[in-house]
Amino acid sequence: MPFAHDLRADAGRLIRQCRWLLAQNVGLAIFGTNSEANSLSVDEKIDLLDQLIDAGIDSSAMMPGTGLCALPDTVRLTAHAAKLRCGGTLMLPPFYYKGVSDEGLYRSYAEVIERVGDDRLHIYLYHIPPISQVGISIGLIERLIKAYPSTVVGIKDSSGDWSNTKAMLDAGWDDFRVFAGSEDFLLETMRNKGAGCISATANVNPAAIYDLFANWQSPAAQGAQLALVKLRRCVQQFPMIPALKAIVAKFSEDENWLRVRPPLVSLSAADCETLAANLSTLDFDMAGL
Repeated sequence: MPFAHDLRADAGRLIRQCRWLLAQNVGLAIFGTNSEANSLSVDEKIDLLDQLIDAGIDSSAMMPGTGLCALPDTVRLTAHAAKLRCGGTLMLPPFYYKGVSDEGLYRSYAEVIERVGDDRLHIYLYHIPPISQVGISIGLIERLIKAYPSTVVGIKDSSGDWSNTKAMLDAGWDDFRVFAGSEDFLLETMRNKGAGCISATANVNPAAIYDLFANWQSPAAQGAQLALVKLRRCVQQFPMIPALKAIVAKFSEDENWLRVRPPLVSLSAADCETLAANLSTLDFDMAGL
């Protein structure tokens, strides 16, 4: 998420970035973890969704993050996304209270679905226990699918644990789409009938990620996978959100992209230089940005 000098969300730069991403054949998981989603208010998110639509961005290509701690906030944002006919919503569990039961999480998701009450709603669960500390179990997924088969249609598994993603893929849920949370697992996900990946570094490396997604059966796929992993490791040497913004700032020649909202802190000039130097060894570029 780009910010202006006064830390207001910068819709103009967001629209330009979204258009570039769509031109690279990837979708838009706006208001995800690396969009600084939890630094934005519900009103800001609704306004930004409306501005994206007004700018001609196809709502079917968007999967906005709508899972928040307060039930009314989640319902309000999710209902708006459904009204706009977004392709889906990526929904965190309520993540402030820890140690909650599957029953509590089921009631939370069910309450959102019932209150939104819109057949256009398609929920992709967001499993990211390294950040949320609230996981989504296989049993909970099965219960939600059984109760709401046309609404709960997929999951992003950002556990970082391939065995967990594999267990979801092996469950054999009809028409339920499993996305890896990192391109590190993209090739294995595709080989196991997964739907692809929803990844932070797709914000800067979308074309290469899409190429492996589209050509995972190619003899060159393993080499392409290794190249994706190298690039991600390069970025992950630094805090992910400031690093991604530093990359966009460099290749767009627009230092406004460096801004983050507190409590996050932008990369130092020295770290920006190190990151840029490391990327140059990989012949990395963001063509057309």
